[in-house]
Amino acid sequence: MRDVIPEIDQWIENNEKIAIATVIHTWGSSPRGIGSKMALTPGGKITGSVSMGCVEGAVIEAGLEVLRTGLPQRLHFGVADELAWHVGLSCGGNIDIFVQPINTTIYNSIRSTLETELPVAIATITNSPPDLLGQEILIYEDGQVIGDIKGSLRAQIVKASESPLKIGQAQLINLIHENLQTLEVFINVLLPSPQIVIIGGVHIAIALSKIAQILDYRTTVIDPREVFANPVRLTGIDRIINKWPDEGLAQLCINRSTAIVALSHDPKLDDQALMMALNSPAFYVGALGSRRTNAQRRQRLLEADMTEEQLERLHAPIGLDISARSPEEIALSIMAEIVSVYNSNHGQEITPVD
Repeated sequence: MRDVIPEIDQWIENNEKIAIATVIHTWGSSPRGIGSKMALTPGGKITGSVSMGCVEGAVIEAGLEVLRTGLPQRLHFGVADELAWHVGLSCGGNIDIFVQPINTTIYNSIRSTLETELPVAIATITNSPPDLLGQEILIYEDGQVIGDIKGSLRAQIVKASESPLKIGQAQLINLIHENLQTLEVFINVLLPSPQIVIIGGVHIAIALSKIAQILDYRTTVIDPREVFANPVRLTGIDRIINKWPDEGLAQLCINRSTAIVALSHDPKLDDQALMMALNSPAFYVGALGSRRTNAQRRQRLLEADMTEEQLERLHAPIGLDISARSPEEIALSIMAEIVSVYNSNHGQEITPVD
């Protein structure tokens, strides 16, 4: 969603009509993940992607028709369909896409929510009688709901959104509504943008922060030693905090989109950070060091009243085993493990739920 916002903002400012296409279901080797979006205008302006080019042409045609009629459309492409070969989806996958006119009230609320880095579920009716098709609401963790769906259907959708919002994964669900109507509802979940917090402005931190930035992770380095953590040494870092880890971490909003890595190799810094990190909702906590160093660290943390269950969350030795030697290779192995854990926790493959 974040990738299409700048262009959509500009189009709204220019009073242009906008259609939004969203990937709502995939099977096999689909080219784009669940929730991927593409937006377009009648004048041919396009932003985002739903298929890396495979079915874009057909989706654009549908989007232009949606803008003419005001009626949403649910599209399906797969290698078994004659249309799929025409549009080029020959990678062995299937993909469902929902195309609808933009709901500016919903969009503006999503826009504000993303700025505050709060999680939100977007529930959209994607297969139903015409009078309900395309209706959607936003559901927040605190129970707030925004949108026009009313009555028992609203309550059903809010209830169905609890699990996807809690685990941070999209779901395509079927609800039985009035007169035994079966409604398909796509529940997309937008989580805070991923961030990586690095303890220790060591050389590996320089390489790790650069890789993280390429992958659109917000980056923070915490180190009380200004000689290690400063803007000249750490170029492009979003935030540098020259405080001890307990003070530095307390200044941050640590959530389930946060990775925390302890790289200083100094127990005075790393242990303090790990005790806070392992008690936080961070999706990844890792620490640099050999197996022997990690065994010694575990013993210190146990003596500091950390539990075995808490320490099970700790990735140490840190990173995937790629026989890394240089700081850059070690940084690559760390980032690869972070991405792997993040994608496992925020899975793209979803199965319809009846």
